[in-house]
Formats: sequence, C-alpha cells, structure tokens
Amino acid sequence: MRLGAWAKSQGISYKTAWRMWRDGRLPVPAEQLPTGTVVVHAEEKQEEGAALYARVSSADQKPDLDRQLARLTEYAVAQRRGIVDVVKEVGPGLNGHRKGMMRLLRDPEAQVIVVEHRDRLMRSGFDYVASQHCRPRAADHGNGAGRNDR
Repeated sequence: MRLGAWAKSQGISYKTAWRMWRDGRLPVPAEQLPTGTVVVHAEEKQEEGAALYARVSSADQKPDLDRQLARLTEYAVAQRRGIVDVVKEVGPGLNGHRKGMMRLLRDPEAQVIVVEHRDRLMRSGFDYVASQHCRPRAADHGNGAGRNDR
C-alpha cells in the first residue's frame, strides 16, 4: 500500500510517516519505487485502538504539546496500535474536570490510552483508572523516562 494510505490507517499525517521512512524509523518494511512512490509492506490488522493524551500544566508550555504528541505517535506506531483519538489539553493535573480526558475514558474504541508519563493523565487516582477496563500506558522512549504502568 502507498505510504499515504498507511499513514491514514495509522492515524498519523503523511508528512510524519514520510519523515519516519526517511530517517529509517518506520516500523514496517517499505521501499521506494523508481517513480518516487513509497510503498509500505504492512499487515492490515492492528492489535488495539490507542488514544493519545498529551497535557501541559500552563499556557506557556503549549509548544511542548506538539513534541509530546510526536513522541506518543511514534510510540503507538512502533507498537503497531491504530490511533483512534488524540487529545491535547492545557490544565493542572489536579483538575479532574478535563473534557478531553473524560471523553477518552468513556470511548469504547480507546482500548489503550498512551501518555508520556502517568502524571500527564492525572496526579492522583491513576491506580483506580488503571484497574478499570481501560489500560493507560506510559510510553517508553528508550531513555527510561516512561514505563508500562500496568
């Protein structure tokens, strides 16, 4: 399948997929045809639907949201999870009235919520959420910063 179609099926932009291919970080085999078209040789089946959740505490940290989301996207694609939803929020971790987070927790397609660190999802009560049907996961970027919190 073409790179653009694969990117769409993963819930990421074509540009992100192209950068991953160019840098050799695409998690599936791909080749470039003589015409310049990048063809991905990937399975169609995804394991679980993943929702990506990025949060910063204040408006002056807003540029960090896009960097967080890029790392989460890369992690989800590497884990072969289809991205079903993406939420970016600005607000303190102690505030339990975050509309995006509540939407993810109610979404039946979001079988896994991927966060960079567990405190990005919530400061307290994480164990209560993790013990329910959804399974929040902290993305591990190979530097020991995150971990599987289940």
